[in-house]
Amino acid sequence: MQVRHFGGRNWAIRNWAVRSRRTPRGPSRTWLTWLKRTALGVALLLLVPALTAGIALRANYAGDYHDGTRTRGRDAIWLGHAWVDGRKKDTDVQALAARLRGTGLRDLYVHAGPLEHDGTLPPARYAGAKWLIAAVHRELPGVRVQAWLGDQLNTETPDGLDLTRAASRSAIVGSARGIIDAGFEGTHFDLEPLHSGDRDYLALLDRLRTLTRDRGVLLSVASHQIDPLPALHTVAGTLTGHPKYWSQKYFGEVARRVDQIAVMSYDTALPLQSLYGGYVAEQTTLALEVTPESTDLLMGLPFYHETKPGHLASAETVAAAVRGVRLALGRQDRDREHFGVALYVDFAATEADWTAYRKGWN
Repeated sequence: MQVRHFGGRNWAIRNWAVRSRRTPRGPSRTWLTWLKRTALGVALLLLVPALTAGIALRANYAGDYHDGTRTRGRDAIWLGHAWVDGRKKDTDVQALAARLRGTGLRDLYVHAGPLEHDGTLPPARYAGAKWLIAAVHRELPGVRVQAWLGDQLNTETPDGLDLTRAASRSAIVGSARGIIDAGFEGTHFDLEPLHSGDRDYLALLDRLRTLTRDRGVLLSVASHQIDPLPALHTVAGTLTGHPKYWSQKYFGEVARRVDQIAVMSYDTALPLQSLYGGYVAEQTTLALEVTPESTDLLMGLPFYHETKPGHLASAETVAAAVRGVRLALGRQDRDREHFGVALYVDFAATEADWTAYRKGWN
């Protein structure tokens, strides 16, 4: 009995020791299971909205065109700085004219900046303006030459143009006055990154609007994209520090202050043409809903082919963008006259880009 008792104790001790060594394995498995389930839940939380959004974008890209969804003769193109710094010649203007004839292009946004960070603009930056304007008027009567003025704002970095400073805003107005004196028929501003709700920008536009009306020229701006989901700019700003989008309400406030607004509807990071085209259709619809009938609304077309974070050239094509624009225009406001597309940018365009624009939109 004693031996059996001792043996029983030895067996019990050994069994306890084995179980003690194995005890951590139970919680470890539980922890791993919890991690896996949590990861799966997070993945589903991210995947389901993404799939839903993808389906919605693909649906936007489906359907047939309505009649009357082609150019209204109000299109524009961004041109590089070479057109005003002496690199381009009369033969280049003639070649450009041959390219543009028979299309709906009416406005040239010629890079005449950038602005200095204090808002000033040395006239030497657009020394060739008078020659270019005269050459364009000779070769392309009725086509307008506007000055494309841009700069980096200090909204996300320490350096840049500070719109909160009244002196900076006054300097920008002075720069616009110099541009008009040089013979440009409009001022086209592209200030980035410009956060949704920026009241200083609206105040600047009010002053520029007074100037351009008094001088009989156009006030035009390039705009960020509109929130594809409500308040997405707030979420993006909180998570990344770069809001990227404007609210639809803010877009409308800007559109009411200008003669033209060109949506930079590219650099979307979307991987497929169908998704990109559906996204452009959505952006077109959102913009049409809040842009006054008297303001020219232009949707940007990607005439460039970089592959970088935010832009996949195989997905963001001219053909996909044109299709999205036409589908949205037909569904939302097919009779709207103040509407067009804006081509970005001349020096990166290929023959295929021009062909897609001509065949798809003209």
